[in-house]
Amino acid sequence: MARTGFNLGRVRQAVFSAANLPAAIAFVVLLICAVFADQQNRKVSDQLARADVLAKVNIIRAKLEGNINGNLQLVRGLVSAIVTEPYMGQQRFAALTGNLFEQKSQLRNIAGAPALVISLMYPMEGNEKAIGLDYRKNEAQRTAALRARDGRTLVFAGPVDLAQGGRGFIGRIPVFVPTAGGGDRFWGIVSAVVDVDRLYAASGLTDPQLDIDVALTGKDALGGGGERFFGGDNVIAGKPVTAEVQLPSGSWRISAIPKGGWPAGPKNERTLQALMALAGVLVVLPILVAGRLFGERQENYAELRRLSGRLELALEASGIGVWEHDLATNELVWDDRVNEIYGRPADGKPRAYDDWSGTIHPDDIARARQDFDQAAATKGLYSSQYRLVHADGHIRHVRTRATFFQDTGGTPKMIGAEWDVTSDVLLNENLVRERQLSESKNAELETAKARIEHVALHDSLTGLPNRRYLDEMLAESGEAGRRTALLHLDLDRFKQINDTLGHAAGDAMLLHASKVIKANAGAADFVARIGGDEFVVVSHGRGDDKLAELADRIIEEMRQPITYQGHQCRFGVSIGIAANSGVDAKQLLVNADLALYRAKSHGRNRYEFFNEELQSEIVRTKQTADEILGGLERNEFIAYYQPQFDAKTLEIVGVEALSRWKHPRRGILAPAAYLKVAEELNVVALIDRVTLKQALENFERWSHLNIPRVSVNVSARRLEDRDLIKGLRKLAIKEGTVSFELVESIFLDENDDFVSWNIEQIKELGIDIEIDDFGTGHASIVSLLKLQPRRLKIDRQLITPIIDSRAQRRLVSSIIEIGKSLGIEVVAEGVETMEHARILKELGCDILQGYAFGRPMDAKAFKVFAQSRKWLAAG
Repeated sequence: MARTGFNLGRVRQAVFSAANLPAAIAFVVLLICAVFADQQNRKVSDQLARADVLAKVNIIRAKLEGNINGNLQLVRGLVSAIVTEPYMGQQRFAALTGNLFEQKSQLRNIAGAPALVISLMYPMEGNEKAIGLDYRKNEAQRTAALRARDGRTLVFAGPVDLAQGGRGFIGRIPVFVPTAGGGDRFWGIVSAVVDVDRLYAASGLTDPQLDIDVALTGKDALGGGGERFFGGDNVIAGKPVTAEVQLPSGSWRISAIPKGGWPAGPKNERTLQALMALAGVLVVLPILVAGRLFGERQENYAELRRLSGRLELALEASGIGVWEHDLATNELVWDDRVNEIYGRPADGKPRAYDDWSGTIHPDDIARARQDFDQAAATKGLYSSQYRLVHADGHIRHVRTRATFFQDTGGTPKMIGAEWDVTSDVLLNENLVRERQLSESKNAELETAKARIEHVALHDSLTGLPNRRYLDEMLAESGEAGRRTALLHLDLDRFKQINDTLGHAAGDAMLLHASKVIKANAGAADFVARIGGDEFVVVSHGRGDDKLAELADRIIEEMRQPITYQGHQCRFGVSIGIAANSGVDAKQLLVNADLALYRAKSHGRNRYEFFNEELQSEIVRTKQTADEILGGLERNEFIAYYQPQFDAKTLEIVGVEALSRWKHPRRGILAPAAYLKVAEELNVVALIDRVTLKQALENFERWSHLNIPRVSVNVSARRLEDRDLIKGLRKLAIKEGTVSFELVESIFLDENDDFVSWNIEQIKELGIDIEIDDFGTGHASIVSLLKLQPRRLKIDRQLITPIIDSRAQRRLVSSIIEIGKSLGIEVVAEGVETMEHARILKELGCDILQGYAFGRPMDAKAFKVFAQSRKWLAAG
């Protein structure tokens, strides 16, 4: 019996072990599947999180690139203007740069640094501290500036601390201007300062709604190996998503992580674990129950087979909630999970077909029924996905799979499983929305980029290509090797129309001019507006005769009057023409501009071709201009002095300070040799200041000679200087000791209120006003009354003939009488002989000046002359 009991125990143990073996295998398989599913879930979750961050990073990267490139493209047109006008002053620079700031940008200021020293600035207000900054001496900005110069390319640096305060990114563009020899020389650097905070804000980096932390690496556009200048250490250390921000001269690396760091685990980790646990219970527990039932009671074999079959079908369907549908009675058997999915109580009651169909969303019921009916009719696999509407209004998404079978009694049934996929559907919808949003923003950026490119290449008023477009086109033309001709057009009398009838009238004239030019130019010709009233026509293949015909047609049609709001407006056009006979496209524009200048100087409303004679004149003028600038730097401009004498006593009553150029090769040069070029260089006012400074210094040294006063010539440009009065106040000039000699044309311009104001301020400072070269211009009695000068000087052209011409003597006598009647002293210049002096004395002239008594001489010679009093012997 003991042996029998032992064997029975061994059998039962074997049966029990065999019954539990499938459960153990299923548990191991489920455990492996759970681990694999968890790994895959973590991997997918991490990929989705990184993809979401990368999409947001790409939007910020695109904005940074678009904003930076848009800002720098605005400045390239200014660089082209400087190439053609390398000697432009602050006023011209501000006028050109002011137009750029009308565009929407993050530009803070634009500076011009000839020879690497900032002397041009816009806007000036708030940036005064940057004036005079020498890049070669500034440790923070020297490297980038020299890199731009030596590499002959744009260098984008920053962020840097600005001399005028604040921080900014600086785009430095080297400027090389053509030289007479056909090469070029380094002019300097144009620096565009992009405001850091405005760039960050415009690119979304400082958006309070931004849900990622961002870092930027690569200060001075050095890429990922450079210094980080935006963001914290947590971004770099947090396994960030990265992208490259492409800059004109390098790149930045942008890195980003979600705020608070990457999620520790997938959002659905607990749900997945619960589902896997539930699946384990649903799989392993029935196996255990089936094994126990199989070992205990043989009579329950049929029931065990039904349960095992149901379990196998559930496993095949990979379901979570299991159901059975009797197709004959429409009776449903739902487990608790299905009841939960459908929002029904887990009461174990049988369900009917209406319990299923009545819960499905009205928009999905037709498709769900069709899927089910088709599966039942074909006795095939049933698979569908639809929405459920719970009693509380909540929407759930479910996926169902089932298969047809017949039980032992032949009853047709569908058995399957359902699981809630709401989170997956919502996640997919969110991903679709994010992708659509990203695509929409990318499309907006592309549209904005195209719009910016069009605006950057076209004139907003006429719609014609602008200077930048012209430069690009000329570069392409040069590469093609064709003969290219360029007509540079400038409207005559346009300023008068614009000033008298207003800017609207000026705009109408510009539109009319653009239509005339387009109508006469050929279909293949390129027409552009490159300035206020300047146009360019680029033509290929035309000979000089055809170019002349084109210019004649444009000039003739532009002469025709235009009616604007009842006013008949007339204006003309001057044209300079140049063809590329051995010169590149950039030089072609310079040559046409020079030909235009000659056309204007020869009477306007005409055209001129660029030729060798003009080229030679340019070389001479350029050489003189360079020598003048060098002479100013080397203090070669000095004052010469010619004494003035009382007509009655012949005592020295004054001395006129005259500008002379002590040229290192050509000796002492009078103003006639350099004044015209100096006016073009806009340095006449500077020469005036040098002459005044030297005259005051020498006048102080001559105090023992009892010279009453010194006269200095003042140019019209000097009177337009807004800092003139401020500078004169610093000199502390003693009243009545200094006279400013003005030519007639200065005070005849009644429209220049500022010049008139400056003259009045000069008089209030105790400086006398004299009219120089009186009698050769168009001065009137009214003008004398208005100006009220202390003296007027009769021009030498009127003085020379008085010995032989009675009529000329009467004319001079009349001028003297006019002066005396108005209380104005009269000075006669050009007194060459003592006979001149005698006649002028008899006519009542007050002061004499001329070679009869003394020639212009340097300071040392004048001092010796004044002490010698030799002129008294001649008298």
